Amino acid sequence: MRAPLRAVVCCALAALAACGGSEVTVYTSADEAEVARPVFERFERETGIRVLAKTDSEATKTTGLANALRAERARPRADVFWSNEQAANVALAGEGLTVPVARDGSQGDAGAGGDALARIAASWPARWRDPEGRWFAFAARARVAVCRAGDEALLPATWSAFAQPSLRGRVAMADPRFGTTRSHFGAMQAYWDRNAAPGYAQAFFDALAANRPRVLTSGNAGVIDAVARGEADVGMTDTDDALAAIARGLRIAFAFPRHAEDATLAGGGTFAVPNTVAMVAGAPHPEAARRFMAFMLTPETERQLASMPARHAPVVHAPAAGDLVIPDPLAVDPVEVSGAADAAVERFMSAVRAANGAGAR
Repeated sequence: MRAPLRAVVCCALAALAACGGSEVTVYTSADEAEVARPVFERFERETGIRVLAKTDSEATKTTGLANALRAERARPRADVFWSNEQAANVALAGEGLTVPVARDGSQGDAGAGGDALARIAASWPARWRDPEGRWFAFAARARVAVCRAGDEALLPATWSAFAQPSLRGRVAMADPRFGTTRSHFGAMQAYWDRNAAPGYAQAFFDALAANRPRVLTSGNAGVIDAVARGEADVGMTDTDDALAAIARGLRIAFAFPRHAEDATLAGGGTFAVPNTVAMVAGAPHPEAARRFMAFMLTPETERQLASMPARHAPVVHAPAAGDLVIPDPLAVDPVEVSGAADAAVERFMSAVRAANGAGAR
C-alpha cells in the first residue's frame, strides 16, 4: 500500500472509532456465505454495529438488488449497496439513488465518521472511484475462459475467438441479461467501439449467437459445472467461480483472454470486475453507513477478500505473495460500459432468437 494512502486510512480509522451507531442495513450481491458474512462479522466485532444484510439469488442478484433500491426510492430501507461488480452502482449513481461522499463535510458528512470517510475517499485512486464520489471500487474478480484440465489448448487467446466456427456448439455462458456477463458485454461494446473497426462488436455478438452457445440461467457457477460435466468444451465465467470449483476438486483450468488482438497493447487484457460500495440516498442510518463504507475501503478488507477462496485480486492496495493478479486489465470507462450494456445484450439475444428460429425450420 502506498504510504500516503496508508496514513490517511489509519487516521480515518482512529476517528471512526469515536463514532457510535447500533445497526446498518447493507444490500449486497457478494456471495453471502463465503464472502459477505466473514466481512460483516469482522465489521461487527471491530465496531459493535450490527449488520442487517439483504441478498438475492445467484443468477439475478445484482439486478434484483438494484431494482429493489429503485422500488424503495421514496422510502429507503438500505444504507449501503455493496455490489460485487461495477455497472449497477454506476447506473444507480446516474439515477440519483446513491450520494456523493463529501470531501469537506458540506453534503451531510457530519461527525467524525463522515470526516474520516471523506479523507479516505479523497485519496482513493481515480481509476477506482466515481469522479463525484458516489461509488468506490476495490478487490476485483476477472472474466476468464474455462475448460477441463488437460484441454487448455482449447482456451481462446482472445475474447473475439469465441465467435470462431470451430467453437460452434461447444461454448457455455451465463445469461447476459444479468450479472457480470451483462457487464462484460457492455465492456466489449465500449472497448471495441473505441479501439476496433466500426461494427466490430455487433459482428461479434452476431457470430457468437450463430455458434449456438449454451446460455445458462444458472449463472457463472453453472457454466463451470457444464464444462466439468462435458456439456461444453469451453465457458465464459469469473475467477471466483473457477477458483471455487478447483477448491472443491473439479478438474478445470482457466485463462485470461484479451480484448485487443495486439498482445503488446497496454490496457487490452481481460475485463476486471471490482467490488463497489456506495451510500444510498436517504440512508436511514447515515453515520453507520459511513462507518461501514470506510471499513470496506481499508487495506485490511481488500486483504481479507484476497485471502478468501474466491481470491479477489487487490487493485488499490499492494498485492501479497500468492494473491491473484489480473494481467493487464482492460482499460475501459465504467460509465461507457454501463451505457453500452443494454444494447449489447439486446443485440446478442436478438441474434440468439434468430439463430434458434433458423434452426427450427
